[in-house]
Amino acid sequence: MSKKDKRLLVVEDDPGLQRQLKWCFDDFEVLVASNRQEAVAEVKRAQPSVVTLDLGLPPDPGGVTEGFAVLTEILRLSPSIKVVVVTGNDAREHAIRAVEQGAHDFYLKPIQSETLNLVAARAYDLYRLETESRQRRFKASIMPLPGIVASSPQMLKVCRAVEKVAPTDATVLLLGESGTGKELVARAIHEQSARSGGQLVAINCAAIPETLLESELFGHEKGAFTGATAQKRGRVEYACGGTLFLDEIGDLPFALQAKLLRFLQERVIERVGGCVSIEIDVRVICATHQNLQTRIAEGQFREDLYYRISEIAIDLPALREREGDALQLAHRFLETYCCAYGKPIKGLREDTRRAIEQYSWPGNVRELEGRMKRGVIMADDKLLSPEDLGLDAPVKDELPALRDVRDDAEAQLLLKALGRTGGNMAQTARLLGITRPTLYGLLDKHGLRGAAD
Repeated sequence: MSKKDKRLLVVEDDPGLQRQLKWCFDDFEVLVASNRQEAVAEVKRAQPSVVTLDLGLPPDPGGVTEGFAVLTEILRLSPSIKVVVVTGNDAREHAIRAVEQGAHDFYLKPIQSETLNLVAARAYDLYRLETESRQRRFKASIMPLPGIVASSPQMLKVCRAVEKVAPTDATVLLLGESGTGKELVARAIHEQSARSGGQLVAINCAAIPETLLESELFGHEKGAFTGATAQKRGRVEYACGGTLFLDEIGDLPFALQAKLLRFLQERVIERVGGCVSIEIDVRVICATHQNLQTRIAEGQFREDLYYRISEIAIDLPALREREGDALQLAHRFLETYCCAYGKPIKGLREDTRRAIEQYSWPGNVRELEGRMKRGVIMADDKLLSPEDLGLDAPVKDELPALRDVRDDAEAQLLLKALGRTGGNMAQTARLLGITRPTLYGLLDKHGLRGAAD
């Protein structure tokens, strides 16, 4: 860890002590402030991890009023900062009071460099461990299932359903618009099941010509049709012992639906041109972006097949309905493609974050991934702009104060703030103008703790 990453702020009005303290800390980049205004400015600018604070500051150098005001302001701006109060033996009770009000520790003068350096080093170690722990918890919360990045209540509900259905062999129907991640959810179900040691075999029922689809599904015998020069196993056989994922099941030709229904009922198949029944042990997951009830009414989909494949139906929300998830996903795609293409992009501009929040994402997660990939490739600056992503400049969208919103809007605001800060609790608290304990209380109040902590 370099000095640049270990910042310590000395808040002291005595020039002599300033110089002494500035050279006291060998492993830190040391910053100095003489009063409350300078201290607050340095906390906002440099975000130090440790602060040493003299309680006797102007305009009350003989008292502690101003020192306690600085302590309160620092912890309001960044609750994770470790504040070490430096005071004389005659003010020990004030030091203890400071610890009760949120200071990490206190140190009694006269100053001994080695001892104070050790106190600051221990404070920094705790700051680092807490930061790493928050980051691990946040990463776990935004990826509640392998491969799925989400913190919105809508997607967390989907993830809970996946956790319940995965251990069973129930046939699952995934419903949702194109690009909402149905194949990712199917893979998560497979990986959480007892069949995870087998294969997940996927077939897109809309992508294969009708004349070839039956052979792709069930296989064929040699000579079954022109061009069948050898026996071929179908996808269903390859999935034996694992999971078969039938994507775009709503586009399955009507003639094949009866054969699929027989397979689902009896778990046996016959290859095209064959007469031998083959038993298949497989779990089936289906997905479609179509309204199957409408297809049934139009005579395009068998009602008995619908009931067979929808033992458990899970609706995947569109990205525009997933509050806060668009920014979570944008950060994850940015990290992925920066690594893939070796681009040193640091993040998103503020107007880019607002543009992502305001855009309706008709192509859902697939469109977002494509735009982030394009942005990483085309960007010239360290921060991505709306133009890099091909998005319009956002309209002004300032976050309202929490005291001015009702409970339902308050929950949405919390998710939006978490998305903008990438889940950083200190920055989220600062953005909303509240302390970190208050933030945790609000997350508990709205049942959003799983989305952030």
